[in-house]
Amino acid sequence: LRCCTAPSVVTDGGGSGGEAAAEERSLYIMRVVQIAVMCVLALTVVFGIFFLGCNLLIKSEGMINFLVKDRRPSKEVEAVVVGSY
Repeated sequence: LRCCTAPSVVTDGGGSGGEAAAEERSLYIMRVVQIAVMCVLALTVVFGIFFLGCNLLIKSEGMINFLVKDRRPSKEVEAVVVGSY
């Protein structure tokens, strides 16, 4: 018993050469369309992750700047410390 591969199925079918060529061409077109759709989906995911990462980076940078501004001691505290010596 032989394994059923695509060439053996096409040649053993007993159909005319035109039908086999048309079926092979439709399979090729279907495969190309599948590859194109997968490429578009992959690019969409990659760009989505990239822009989401950039957005999170910008937001975290803004939060860090906000925290740094809050941590600066006010000038009134410095005046009290200098005046108490």
